[in-house]
Amino acid sequence: MGEPITVIRTPIRLEYEVPAGRQMSRFLTQLVEGRIIGRYSPIGRVFVPPRGACPVTGELMGDEVQVADVGTVTTFCIVNIPFEGQRVKPPYAVAAIILDGADLPIFHLIAGCPVTDVHMGLRVRAVWAPPEERTPSLTSILHFEPSGEPDAPYDSYKEHL
Repeated sequence: MGEPITVIRTPIRLEYEVPAGRQMSRFLTQLVEGRIIGRYSPIGRVFVPPRGACPVTGELMGDEVQVADVGTVTTFCIVNIPFEGQRVKPPYAVAAIILDGADLPIFHLIAGCPVTDVHMGLRVRAVWAPPEERTPSLTSILHFEPSGEPDAPYDSYKEHL
């Protein structure tokens, strides 16, 4: 019968639905309104997007808070390799952005400047989709772009790396 078959290569596609839950639903509906919200944790940190329970302690989260749509790039990646389904032509930058007032970074596209200008400490601001085009998703923010502010000092974001 020949050699045993040990590997089969075949295309695969998985589609699934994940229930948003109360906290994520609130976060997503606020994006439609042009606001970014988080919640205070029992350890005094603001988690964005908000969660029902603190991922550190397991306790219920505290009050909701609106955070700024400006922040600091903590880490980033420049994508140079095209792949199937890609919406942005390479090269482009994706960054972890610690929003002012938040303690966890969000990940988003950086545009509005050459990718060679993206760096740690870069101050960026959200570029929102027009109100009539916003949906309950992070695509309501088209991208982040340099804000024109001076770079943030390393000590201000090093704990978020």
